[in-house]
Amino acid sequence: MDFESKLMELGLSLPQVSVPGGNYVSVNIRKDIAYVAIQFPIMNGEFLYQGCLGHGVTTPEGYKAMQLCALNVIAQVHQKIGLSKIVGLNHIDAYFQAADDWDESPEVVNGASDLFMELLGQKGIHSRAIFGVDKLPRNFCVGLTSSFTIE
Repeated sequence: MDFESKLMELGLSLPQVSVPGGNYVSVNIRKDIAYVAIQFPIMNGEFLYQGCLGHGVTTPEGYKAMQLCALNVIAQVHQKIGLSKIVGLNHIDAYFQAADDWDESPEVVNGASDLFMELLGQKGIHSRAIFGVDKLPRNFCVGLTSSFTIE
């Protein structure tokens, strides 16, 4: 089954590819590694899931927000490289802003990890790091960077 069929099966669709908000590129290729710049929960230009996890944004909403970040990663890779050229997902760095008493970041980041595994199968196996930060741009609750090995 191709990834588009898998997306439809999950009730998801790829968002429009966003453009960088500064002086950088969305996908930077060095030899056989593609680095994808931070992606936020944006759907077709609409900023979603703004606020702090545990204070205005629930853990299930955070999961969906991180899933949307992963969809934006996939959209970038699909447009700039082509998913057929992906050897595998290497690593993701997940960023979140949260209330002081909230501590459910692994569950939220699973929104991205689960989607990568669903869509890419064995190519979606990855390592990850999770960072709590004081503030993210546009008050997004989460953000995601990634790297892929490509042909």
